[in-house]
Amino acid sequence: MSDQNGQSRVVIVGGGFAGLFAARMLARAPVAVTLIDRAEHHLFQPLLYQCATGILSEGKIAAPLRQLLAKHRNVEFVIAEATGLDAAGRRVLARRPLGDQVEFGYDYLILAAGVRQSYFGHDEYAPIAPGMKTIEDALKIRRRVFGAFEMAESAEDPAERARWLTFALVGAGPTGVELAGQIREVATKTLRSEYRQINPGDARVLLFDGGEAPLAMFGPKLSGMAARQLGKLGVELHMGSIVTHVDPGGLEVKDHDGTVTRHLCGNVLWTAGVEAPPLATAVATATGATQDRAGRIVVGQDLAIPGHPEILVTGDVMSLDKLPGVAEVAMQTGLYAGRKVSHLARGRSFDKQFKYRDLGSAAYISRGNAVVSAFKLNFGGFLGWWVWLFIHIGFLTGYRNRIGAVLSWWFAFTRDIRRERTFTIDDIPLVAGQPYGSAPARSADPRDAGAG
Repeated sequence: MSDQNGQSRVVIVGGGFAGLFAARMLARAPVAVTLIDRAEHHLFQPLLYQCATGILSEGKIAAPLRQLLAKHRNVEFVIAEATGLDAAGRRVLARRPLGDQVEFGYDYLILAAGVRQSYFGHDEYAPIAPGMKTIEDALKIRRRVFGAFEMAESAEDPAERARWLTFALVGAGPTGVELAGQIREVATKTLRSEYRQINPGDARVLLFDGGEAPLAMFGPKLSGMAARQLGKLGVELHMGSIVTHVDPGGLEVKDHDGTVTRHLCGNVLWTAGVEAPPLATAVATATGATQDRAGRIVVGQDLAIPGHPEILVTGDVMSLDKLPGVAEVAMQTGLYAGRKVSHLARGRSFDKQFKYRDLGSAAYISRGNAVVSAFKLNFGGFLGWWVWLFIHIGFLTGYRNRIGAVLSWWFAFTRDIRRERTFTIDDIPLVAGQPYGSAPARSADPRDAGAG
């Protein structure tokens, strides 16, 4: 299948690191590329927690895909959600924002659809305990975090105040650890002198995980370092705890002995687990591919689905050699897929297998403290913090975002100023009813209908 100019058609599903790097690699190849994503922006997910806690605006961790691809004349972007695959007919099935169906033919398909939050079979927790995967998630958490202090300030019952000032986080991986530390810094630094009826420093942050220690994937040395620093911040660690129930008033957890304990809290935030989107199952069904426990598609060393060399799977939705779902893997698999398709489109053979080069991992704990594992070195503290800064500056897309992030970090880290704290009360979790006891507002402008 070729376009009207005789070029091979390449469809890329997903505008994250894998999809974007693949598209850039194909910019000079003799192909016509269509990149499909349900969002119009490329997002740097590792910094979502800083958007949620008021350090960075969403504009500093995201960039419009059209802007990023503007110079690549053979690449077009279409906003749509891929929903299925006709492998025999080589067509990607998709749905546009208002629901109408559309199809995209391809000679080569690069699947870079990413993953979504997993609630381990309890999707009913999602409205109560938001995850951290999208801009919408970060803004929702911002509303809940800063809104909780407002609700506590206006509460007259001490028990209600205590509940609003208690935050429960489920999952002690990098996202959970970073978010937990930032909430405590918001409470003890940013907001410490702004309230009259409450002491923001009284806010409790409870971190739950079924494992034995936070950041277990970093190894015992860095995990222990992270645990000690979280303790100094005032984060209460509840390791070996399995969440068994979540409701608007709090959550219940079971320890190793089987004892179930209920914790009252104003907010539950979900930072545990990921799973592949429904598209992965649709692709597996259409191609006969195997999926792992998280639903990710198992591929060979050439990143292709067995029996379908024209379909390459990259990034977080790919399952290969137990590689982690991190930006480095996405970038490297995207570059590999783009390079491979570029060679094949020119009629050249491409027998090189994918080989991942581990450049290390880093997690932010608090101002002046981070842990880094890189090149067989494990270190933390102030040196780790500086390394974390340079890594994330390098990974941000666009010079404007990098400069903006550095300026925001300067004010946040030197003067405790978080400029991105604006929120609305519409999503503050209430036990019953709407804010102010009113019905949800409706737009009077007919142009707003269906805008979501």
